[in-house]
Amino acid sequence: MSGYIALMKGLKLRCPSCGEGKVLRSYLIQNKSCHACGEDFTPYRADDGPAWLTILLVGHIVAPLIISLVIMDLFPLWAELSISIGIALILTAFILPRAKGLFIAILWLIRRQKA
Repeated sequence: MSGYIALMKGLKLRCPSCGEGKVLRSYLIQNKSCHACGEDFTPYRADDGPAWLTILLVGHIVAPLIISLVIMDLFPLWAELSISIGIALILTAFILPRAKGLFIAILWLIRRQKA
């Protein structure tokens, strides 16, 4: 159960250890440590994982939307394109930092279970 809680804290952009401090100090810049408990975040490098997860999720949400918009043919092509791009950008902006928090929590959990 503890692992699930740590992952939920990561999704909320909180320290996986205490749940109080923030994992990110700005949109995607990782804090060096937790301001509440002092947990060191420097060994946890998410690298390309959050981008991969974001592309996967946004693609699976936007692709069916694009297909349904084209099949229904309710809007002109420029409107369909604008809607699709707008939704993709909003979803990406929302999911990417949470994916980074989740990956940091996963890495923290793996290191904790090894020790």
